[in-house]
Amino acid sequence: MKNMLKLSILITILLSIILFVNGSLLQNGLPLRYHVSGVIQLPYAEISEPFESWIDVELGFSRIDYYGGAAKTVQRKGTGDKDFGANYKIVPISNEQVLNKITCFQSNGSKEELADIQHSIPDINSFEDLGPAEWRGIKCQMYQSIDQEGDKKSTYTYYINAETKHPIHYEMFGYDTLIGSHFDKYTIDYYNYDEEPIDANLFHVTDEMKCIGFPDSDISSHVLFNPMREYINRHGEDDLQISFDEFKKQHGYKYKDEYEHRHRLKTFRHNNRYINTRNRAGLTYKMKLNKFADRTDDELRVLRGRRHTKGYNGGLRFPIEELTKDNRAIPQSIDWRIMGAVTPVKDQGICGSCWSFGTTGVIEGAYFVKHGSSIRLSEQDLIDCSWGFGNNGCDGGEDYRSYQYIMKHDGIALEDTYGPYLQEDSFCHHDMVTKGAKILGYVNVTESDTEALKIAIAKKGPVSVGKNIIIKGVWKTFRQDVCSILIR
Repeated sequence: MKNMLKLSILITILLSIILFVNGSLLQNGLPLRYHVSGVIQLPYAEISEPFESWIDVELGFSRIDYYGGAAKTVQRKGTGDKDFGANYKIVPISNEQVLNKITCFQSNGSKEELADIQHSIPDINSFEDLGPAEWRGIKCQMYQSIDQEGDKKSTYTYYINAETKHPIHYEMFGYDTLIGSHFDKYTIDYYNYDEEPIDANLFHVTDEMKCIGFPDSDISSHVLFNPMREYINRHGEDDLQISFDEFKKQHGYKYKDEYEHRHRLKTFRHNNRYINTRNRAGLTYKMKLNKFADRTDDELRVLRGRRHTKGYNGGLRFPIEELTKDNRAIPQSIDWRIMGAVTPVKDQGICGSCWSFGTTGVIEGAYFVKHGSSIRLSEQDLIDCSWGFGNNGCDGGEDYRSYQYIMKHDGIALEDTYGPYLQEDSFCHHDMVTKGAKILGYVNVTESDTEALKIAIAKKGPVSVGKNIIIKGVWKTFRQDVCSILIR
């Protein structure tokens, strides 16, 4: 009798772990094998990220591709017996030696944390069944789970097609009563779901590749190698806090109270997601966390110091006929940095003075082209002294107004003689220092003419360009390569 009771209990336990529902073999509320496509929506970052995933529990593998395969991730489950599993990331890499070389990166599991397969749909065992509902006209079964941690409430809602039992929609909505706002929101829409047998070769895309560790990474390996984990496994907060703590330590940030800490964490969360998502898209440039990652767009707007005045700015017409009469071909590329025409990149700090750096940079380049030697000119001279020409110091300005100031006052000061850049408005003393360069006029490169810009750079040196940076996130997190964006 006791043996029969033990057998009954054992059967009950097994049934609770493995169920057969509507033709689908399940483990812990999840299918043992399935394929599904979908789109992750990040409304705060204004991102839509398509993905396609394959999961086979019995094989111990999962694979999730993002942006049509631009980035591929594979998760191999560890057995725990000296095999801790591994995570793989396959992406195109470009540098000075290679262009779009498909490269495999590997992160191994450990005894403390085995690598595991990654599902793309949530485990409904942790959800409450709220009964019938509709999602965009589709009859569904609705499930919901709520996590409450202090002032923060996270609500997860999941819709399954009532007839086919296929996943339809998943969303997370987080609200923080302390800061009085939504700290997080994301959604996943699913389509093309099936449970057909999966070719095992699909999981072995790395077999013929030499996989290496990910270089120069300041991002949690979970985020790099398994982005879906943040949305499905609810480990996002743990991984995010680790990254945020490292970010604060790196930049020496301390916040005055818990309110500001949560506000900064919220901003960091969305900037971090935006960077990781865009880097998976196979774009022509890369982005990276920097010291602005906890700053909002409104806060950074004060650093976007270039003002814009409509109408004629006093510049001369671009002499394209004169510059092209020798019929010499324009080079495919030119780098004035290696020639010595461009001084090292400077940091404008917390001052909206980008216009002054554009001014000094183009004059330094022109000086080099004419004299064959480099000089460093003073941005602080322009910040302090060009107010009478319409510039407003750290509150913004325009390069053409700076040229007019320089022409009127017979030159611009050298950085060494005027004094260091202060990232603040200060006292003007341009009449008391040595001038580094004089200009007789300035030329407007023909607007929206790419060829004219190429000619100007190739034959006259570096050019001052005012860039429209209203495009969300790109410039405050730009890292390397070439960013090509059409602005209308």
